[in-house]
Amino acid sequence: MPKLINTKYGYVTPQEAEMDAHLDKWMKRRAKQHGAFSLDKKAHKCHKEKLNHEHNYR
Repeated sequence: MPKLINTKYGYVTPQEAEMDAHLDKWMKRRAKQHGAFSLDKKAHKCHKEKLNHEHNYR
């Protein structure tokens, strides 16, 4: 029986841990390239203007 490693996904074999690490790095890089976590890039121009307008009245 192969030695099991405790990861954030539970106990897995060394090969599975390596694959998980590779996928996590790939997903993080992919999200960074496409701005998945940047709300400024996703907001529409009219929505930004509305937010700025509301902020000026406070």
